Amino acid sequence: MDKASKRYNIVTFGCQMNKADSERMAGILEEMGFRWAEDPNEADLVLYNTCTIRDNAEQKVYSYLGRQAKRKHEQPDLTLIVAGCVAQQEGEQLLRRVPELDLVMGPQHANRLEDLLQQVFDGNQVVATEPIHIVEDITKPRRDSTVTAWVNIIYGCNERCSYCVVPNVRGVEQSRTPEAIRAEMEELGRQGYKEITLLGQNIDAYGRDLPGSTETGRHQHTLTDLLYYVHDIPGIDRIRFATSHPRYFTERLIKACQELPKVCEHFHIPFQSGDNEVLKAMKRGYTQEKYRSIIAKIRQYMPDAAISADAIVGFPGETEAQFENTLKLVEEIGFDQLNTAAYSPRPGTPAALWDNQLSEEVKSDRLQRLNHLVATKAAERSERYFGRIEEVLVEAENPKNPTQVMGRTRGNRLTFFPGKIEELQGKTVKVKITEARAFSLTGEVVDKKLVSGVCSN
Repeated sequence: MDKASKRYNIVTFGCQMNKADSERMAGILEEMGFRWAEDPNEADLVLYNTCTIRDNAEQKVYSYLGRQAKRKHEQPDLTLIVAGCVAQQEGEQLLRRVPELDLVMGPQHANRLEDLLQQVFDGNQVVATEPIHIVEDITKPRRDSTVTAWVNIIYGCNERCSYCVVPNVRGVEQSRTPEAIRAEMEELGRQGYKEITLLGQNIDAYGRDLPGSTETGRHQHTLTDLLYYVHDIPGIDRIRFATSHPRYFTERLIKACQELPKVCEHFHIPFQSGDNEVLKAMKRGYTQEKYRSIIAKIRQYMPDAAISADAIVGFPGETEAQFENTLKLVEEIGFDQLNTAAYSPRPGTPAALWDNQLSEEVKSDRLQRLNHLVATKAAERSERYFGRIEEVLVEAENPKNPTQVMGRTRGNRLTFFPGKIEELQGKTVKVKITEARAFSLTGEVVDKKLVSGVCSN
């Protein structure tokens, strides 16, 4: 079959970095002449971009692979690829478990997909998991949205949290140059994207590895400097960034977010546990007091800022009292959103080998109790939006109700309201909130003349 009529499907697990990598790989495949297939069973090339943070994501990959491996026995031309963190961690073992695989590639190799596929089409089975210097990215990603886009600014992570495989699979920190980031954002602005999320596994570390960082005794290249540097790009209305690490979060960054009108008042800062002993065992490098002081400082500058975070329950050795310290932190801070997970041991991490693992029952009980509190607090936080007028950037039609469109407030709350997507997509609309739920809002357009498409930003 000639490549021009070939179709591909990508299934993405895990974090925003993986989503950004998948978009980039889709861009490469489309430049190679592949077309998107909605159904993986109709695709000639199936790529699983995998995540190893949680056990169930890994198990899912193996069950999906089993189905496609069977299909390959009937259609030998099918190309099967596993990319991402499971690929990096398992490497050749994946080929032993699933010999039908054509290509196993770690996340650092996303930009090399075309070269690697060439080797596959030449008849080789390829494993690409060796660390490489990340090649500057010039492909055009096939983005999932026409309104919002991700831009990677730093790859890898130098932290050594005792539960996390990311440093092993994504390599050491490598920052892109401010010039390269700005050029990519300018191009996205020209293409009509309105909102950019700057991404990094540990985004506050941005720039530490770039040359010329200490001329004045202070880094010349920090995330804060970068925000000032890219802020005036034409066409881009909103800038967000994730994921932050409490150890490196500075007052200077908070000030910049307050000063720069395009930077949204939304911070994603994982705390993982509300107990100092557990944080120490996790090797997080901060205390819950330090975490609380960061949130207090943000609220001092921006009282209305939305705060989201990540938390892990059932870490090895966590006592009931230590878990209750996490509940207490969640109760007292009041997060707008919280991603929660029960600890699952990852191969190659120190915590996986400890003999004080907790039972699945305890972990699942704690996760349920935390989730219940999270939903209660998020609903309380949502109440403040009721009756308010919020600026909503319209992204898509409400899949459950075609008479409504949906978008996000600057605080990242998903908001639904009546309107036509053809008229409103990519526009920022003033919406009066008529209903506030724990994780989303409903409203109505305030100024009817905006619906005609003449939107004021």
